[in-house]
Amino acid sequence: MTLDHGDPGDAPTVPPPLTDVVDSTRPSAAEEARTIAHSTNIGTLASLTADGDPWASFVTYGLLDGAPVLCVSRMAEHGRNLARDPRASIAIVAPNPPSDPLGSARITLAGYVERPVDDELVAARAAHLAAVAAAKVYIDFSDFSVWILRVQRIRWVGGYGRMDSATAEAYAAAAPDPVAPAAKGAIDHLNADHAEALLAMAQKFGGFPDATQAACEGADRYGLDVRVTTPRGIAVTRVGYAKPIDSVGELRAATVDLAKRARA
Repeated sequence: MTLDHGDPGDAPTVPPPLTDVVDSTRPSAAEEARTIAHSTNIGTLASLTADGDPWASFVTYGLLDGAPVLCVSRMAEHGRNLARDPRASIAIVAPNPPSDPLGSARITLAGYVERPVDDELVAARAAHLAAVAAAKVYIDFSDFSVWILRVQRIRWVGGYGRMDSATAEAYAAAAPDPVAPAAKGAIDHLNADHAEALLAMAQKFGGFPDATQAACEGADRYGLDVRVTTPRGIAVTRVGYAKPIDSVGELRAATVDLAKRARA
């Protein structure tokens, strides 16, 4: 039996591209996960109670080579849980969520926790303090301890219909995107002042020559996510730069080049 959402008969359809998307390259699930993990310092930790029940707790974290570094007290239930059973996961939601919370990008990192020692403890402590300045008040209290989540499984969700998994090896090797976390101002500018250029990009490079409106929803080192309105419905497509960029400072030149080529 195939499970689906059960179309009630009047659900909107997502139109496919009419022409090939010129460059659909986008960050991998591992890159997306590393970007989200680096974009905030809060998450929801899932641990197991003595009875084996799931226990969710709001926590702060730092990152050491992508691995969440926790500082928890054994006075807290999740602190006692981790000391008893190292299996754990953390759910992290990207900042600046859309109006529909389920449209938010988010990740789940699962694995087991360990107490770091020696040089790794020094590095983990520094990583947590760099991300959570308030921890300097309590990190050295006798009931607090530092833990590293050894990530073994990664699940990334980019919103409705966009999701993928990554291996621990791919996550460890990936780097956070240098553009996406700082792109909001540029995206707002594109939508406010360059709607016609976005429309031309979507028509020529995004596979939707019938698009009547276009708005940028995201930007990363490889390209733009563009929402298009067509007579056939609404879809999100990809518009890739001529080449990847390495900083948000290069975003303006990359989009100017896209606009020129789209109008040529």
